[in-house]
Parts: sequence; structure tokens; C-alpha cells
Amino acid sequence: MAKKTPKPKPPNRPSARPASAPPRSAPSRSATGAGSGSGGGKKPSPAAVDAELARVDRELVKLINRRAALTLKQIQLSPSPEKARFAPLADNSWEELVSKPGVGPLGPVELRAVFRELVAGARKLVKGTRVAYLGPEYSFTHLAAIERFGTSAVFVPVSNIAAVFEEVSRHRADFGITPIENSTDGRIVDTLDMFTRLPLKICGEVQLAIHHNLLARCQRSEVSEIYSKPQALSQCREWLSRNMPQARLVEVTSTSTAAQLARDKPGAAAVASRQAGVQYDLQIIAANIEDNPGNVTRFAIIGDEVTRPTGRDKTAVLLQIPHQPGALAEALGAFKRNGVNLSWIESFPLRGPEPGYVFFLDFEGHAGDARSRKTLAELQKHAVRLEVLGSYPRSEPLE
Repeated sequence: MAKKTPKPKPPNRPSARPASAPPRSAPSRSATGAGSGSGGGKKPSPAAVDAELARVDRELVKLINRRAALTLKQIQLSPSPEKARFAPLADNSWEELVSKPGVGPLGPVELRAVFRELVAGARKLVKGTRVAYLGPEYSFTHLAAIERFGTSAVFVPVSNIAAVFEEVSRHRADFGITPIENSTDGRIVDTLDMFTRLPLKICGEVQLAIHHNLLARCQRSEVSEIYSKPQALSQCREWLSRNMPQARLVEVTSTSTAAQLARDKPGAAAVASRQAGVQYDLQIIAANIEDNPGNVTRFAIIGDEVTRPTGRDKTAVLLQIPHQPGALAEALGAFKRNGVNLSWIESFPLRGPEPGYVFFLDFEGHAGDARSRKTLAELQKHAVRLEVLGSYPRSEPLE
């Protein structure tokens, strides 16, 4: 039988799509293929690229709405739809997906932002989420809250850490977010103190890389005062001493307040985030001035949610033991005997005349795991007071 002569292919059309591309009902030009000019083909015209962008945008709108509809269905099929709005286990799949090295121009930070807003927007259709945070806007706590809940949440700025806990405790907010530890300055005392006072749980964490910038509306040589919160000034102490010896350091309640002062006061500068500089129309006159390049703050998400195991969790506990020799060593032996990794320990003095300390511990594993349950049972035998503050997925620092 004679072979049929194959029909010639249209010029400048890719002959096959990459193996990694998703299936589609009909072949179409990809933006990458249109602009490659491979095989000696001529470059596409601007009009052709515009037409391809319009086609891709139409497909994206359909896929975004389909993804939102599936998120709604996932929530509605949950035994408790309202609680399913906070779903670390469901988020794990897309967070792992965007963290893998990609084949396109966008990296994990950009992809995470897209998915975060998409998922948060869909969840808002069930019910809006109110989040109390240590304000004002564009403080680092506010930025951490946006990282976790997306811009669709209703953010409630408050003036101190105790007020964050009170908002959640009185059900005026669904969640709160507050700093608990910094890699340069250590523990955040006000946060630990509130866990001894109110019965709230840690249901998640955000680790945020903290990059401080010197912001102003004048030249660096004209700066006479530098404003920021005490922790930010502390984290930049060496740089400021070396590079700004002429400037007086002034402590204020937040980095955002510092940025407002730098905007309004001649000769003033602020140590604050890049986002605060954008918000208050300030120039970055020196970037990344933190003394520790690995400066990270860990923020605790507080609420009354109990999270399911993800396979990569940590558990926080509050422990009080008898104030006597060897008591702490005996209690901590439970971790070694059960092969559980203790990742964080902080002491906090008891209030009132009673001598002694309470200890805050983090260990790897979920409180529902067999090994964790056995460890907690042994701790209970040594404890005057033992409270599981919560189990939640471990996080990685975000830029």
C-alpha cells in the first residue's frame, strides 16, 4: 500500500508541546513558543503576543474560578465547614508544589503569593476571617499576618501583645498573630507571659526573614534622628554605630510609627521594612542593615483550633516542675527515652512570691502521635502544671 504524503505543517507553529505541559483539548501557540524564534522562524509580532496573552488570560480566569469552586466544595464537604477555613493540612499540597524548583520565570515567593490570595479569597466566600495583630499597618507582624491569611482577611491592628490575646479570647477575632521568638534577640517575653494567663492555643506559625532598611526623605548625611522600635534598633546596633554615629536613636512603639515620623519630620529616618517605605513614600537610603543576615522572627498564630497531623509537625507545651535540684533534668529525660527531638526551651519566672519557673518547650511531632503521647504522659508525672499549647505544621523562613 502506498504511503500517504504528510500534510505540511503551518509555519512558525511548534510541532509538539513539552512533555510536562498539561493536556488541552486543542493545540495552541504558547507564549514561550511564540517568542522563541527557534528553527529559523521569524519573531512574532507584538499583536500576536497580545493575542496570545489575551487567550492565556481567558484560560486563567476559568481555571482560577474552577480552583475557587473546588475549594468551596472541599470546605462544604467538611464535617465543620466554618473550621475548615483554617486548614493547614489542605494547604500543605499547594505549599509543597510552589516550593519546588520551577521551569518558568516565577520563583516560590511569587507563586506562593498567587496561591495564597486565590485560596484565601475562596475561603472568604464561606465566611470572612478576622485576625488581630500587633499594629499598626505594615509592621512586621502585619506582614506575617498577610503571609498566612492573605489580603482577603479582615485585619484588626491593636497596640500591644496582650490586646491580641484579649481580642481572640473574647471572640472579637478568629485568630491572632504575635511574635514569639527572634533569632537575634531571643524570646518575646510579653507573648510567653500571655500564654500563662489565657487558655489559648498555638495553631500555626510563620517564620519571616526580617530585613531592616534605613528609610528617609533626605540624604544619609542629613539624618539627625533615627526612629524605630527597641527590637529593631537592637538588631541593627552595630551597623548604626558604625555608619550613623551622628544620629540620635529614638525608640517608638513600632516600625510603622517610625516610618510615619520619618515622613513628617525633617532630618528624621526610620528603621523599618521595605513595605513601610512604600506605604509612607520614603526612600531606602540603606538596605538590609540588620547585623545578622539570618535574622528571622517566628510568629505564633493563636486561636482555639485543633490542627490535624500533617506528618511534619511540632508541639508546644507549658511546663512547671517542682523547684528542687534535678527536677528539670528528670523531666526532660522523657524526650531522650522516647526519641523525641526537643527543639526549643525557654524559662519564665513564676509570678508572685512562689519561687520557681515555668518552661516553654517545642518538640518535633504531633501531640496525637504515639511517641508524643508517651512523652507527654511521662512529663505529666513530673509536672506541677502541664499544658499542651498546640500542635501545628512546622514552617520554613519566608523572604
